[in-house]
Amino acid sequence: MKSNRFASFTPESLAFLKELSLNNNRDWFAANKRRYEEQVLDVALEFIQAMQAPLARIAPHFTAVPKRMGGSLMRVYRDTRFSKNKAPYKTNIGIQFRHENARDVHAPGYYLHIDPDEVFLGVGMWHPDPIALAAVRERIDAKRAEWLKARDDSKFRRHFELGGESLSRPPKGISKDHPLLDDLRRKDFIAVRNLETTDPLRAQFQKEVETAFAAATPFMTFLCKAVGVAH
Repeated sequence: MKSNRFASFTPESLAFLKELSLNNNRDWFAANKRRYEEQVLDVALEFIQAMQAPLARIAPHFTAVPKRMGGSLMRVYRDTRFSKNKAPYKTNIGIQFRHENARDVHAPGYYLHIDPDEVFLGVGMWHPDPIALAAVRERIDAKRAEWLKARDDSKFRRHFELGGESLSRPPKGISKDHPLLDDLRRKDFIAVRNLETTDPLRAQFQKEVETAFAAATPFMTFLCKAVGVAH
């Protein structure tokens, strides 16, 4: 599978997101929806399409789906039902390349976040459900050497830093003296690479994303094995 290299995101893409953050209401968005589609949505879909072939090489069971709805591009509309923040729109570009068997954003995935003030890549499992979380912890405990090899892989750690939330106490059934307690207390198994806010505007951006995602292979392979899916 051969793909065309993505040119870059544009200054107009970031400018629109900035304006949206200052005018986060339905009337403004309706008046500027065509700009959103041309300057943000269509550009993001071009990036997703360009990532199809590279992602197939890096992680064959993960998908890059360039669809306006139901694909790799996360919706611009916020779910405000249970939030004190009633702003109706997200002011960032969120792209998640999910596993082919994934049901939601909590499954193993590769992620790109772009907004005018913050750009980062993410890999791993964010807020996995209790069954998946228990499976990862069990594999870490049972395959300690394999976990350490994946977690401390030099290429992986050169690109990413482990992050996310952790329990304040040991999980049930885990001793406070466990040598991998810090890892077992994690509620998220994610790693993040922070980028410069101007990086998406560079012609080399797609290649940088590919290189970073490829470096995460040991980490992602371990997580996929833990939850019983192929990487």
